[in-house]
Amino acid sequence: MIEFVEEKNLEEYDKYINEKKGSFIQCSRWPEIKTFWKPYFYSGFNNGERVFGCLILERSLSLCGKVWYLPDGPVMNYNDIQILSEFTEFIKKEMKKHSVTALLTDPHIPLRINNEIQDNGVKLHENLINLGYRLNHDVARYIYKSPIQYMISLKNENGEMFTAKELLKKCEKGVRYSVRIGENRGLVSRRVTIEDIEKEPELLDDFATVMRSTSDRDSFIEKKPEYIKKLMSVFKDCMDLTLVYYDSNADKKFEDERQNQLKINLEKIENSNKESIINRLKNENETIVQQSANYQKRVELSTNYSDKEKFVVAGGLTIRYGGVASCLFGGSVDVLRNETRPSHFVNYLRLCESIENECDYHDLGYVLVDNLNIPSDKSQMLGELTPVDNFHGINSFKASLGADLYEFVGEYVLVNNSLKYSIYDKLVPFVKHIKISILKALRKS
Repeated sequence: MIEFVEEKNLEEYDKYINEKKGSFIQCSRWPEIKTFWKPYFYSGFNNGERVFGCLILERSLSLCGKVWYLPDGPVMNYNDIQILSEFTEFIKKEMKKHSVTALLTDPHIPLRINNEIQDNGVKLHENLINLGYRLNHDVARYIYKSPIQYMISLKNENGEMFTAKELLKKCEKGVRYSVRIGENRGLVSRRVTIEDIEKEPELLDDFATVMRSTSDRDSFIEKKPEYIKKLMSVFKDCMDLTLVYYDSNADKKFEDERQNQLKINLEKIENSNKESIINRLKNENETIVQQSANYQKRVELSTNYSDKEKFVVAGGLTIRYGGVASCLFGGSVDVLRNETRPSHFVNYLRLCESIENECDYHDLGYVLVDNLNIPSDKSQMLGELTPVDNFHGINSFKASLGADLYEFVGEYVLVNNSLKYSIYDKLVPFVKHIKISILKALRKS
């Protein structure tokens, strides 16, 4: 019999979450970010041994009553149906005691990877359904993130860390080229901590420029510098910001070196009578001429920034917790996007930093899909995943970095008050859609 209690010793709770490789949204610091939610912490013990831990966030909604959200599911051994079953009975009583309409949870257990069924995920889905949970079919109402994630394993089959070079080999040719040419086209990077931001607040303004230029998707709306600073303050020991700048002086230096090499090559051609040497130098000169043409294009495209030696072209916010590096936000600005490939450059740098931190996985972030493709037949074979319109490009981009497509089991609902949950199920998505539409319209205006 498992003993479940409301946890008061958050230090021991966090120690368990970290040891069992829980996510940052399961630890006690996450409620400091989600300030509109009231936190509850629960732990489970088997003969005095801690075997369970979860954070539950509570929010009151008009007409719907209280809704509980259990981020990423509980931290536990999901192969132990006894723990899950006894917790479900325990939390049902807690929900009645607190007059909670429904509990929503989204366990971070893969249902399939690259379209291959994962037994643990299928088993968990079946167990949750048998215990009375409902699977939410509505992608638009996911509380934190989509169940579709792009994950890169940073360890090989023997559990050894990949080197940066080995990882780069898994990426598409275009990515490898982008990483190789980045520094030779004036890209410079900077890894930024909260201490750096406190000394140089303008660094957050640079990242805000990236955020505004990247997308009008819901997740990027109204993420102001103050919010990013708070995130980095709360998770200061495991979060950093990678910024990439275009340095026109550095680019000009490379161009001067190329022109000097071109001059040397032309002199060698004049003084040589060996055809093989002449042909090699001519081929080299053709490459230099093309590189110079690309340089002139960069100069033209960056004329609006002629008063700046350096300006931001890409950035990414990453938190590394519980063995997983999670890319929270990131992207690139339109200026020089095709000429310097800053998105590939910044993401490769983030991967290298995750390797340095000995993470197990690097999570490139979610992809919203039009259909969840829940298990629906005996074979458990799922349909194709179709990204929503503005995610097709980002879907291809993340795949190009050598990432695997993880589909987690999704969001499940444990209902306590059917009438109020029906209001939540039908009314809340409608209101949310209107709110997002207004925010998008204001942002564009």
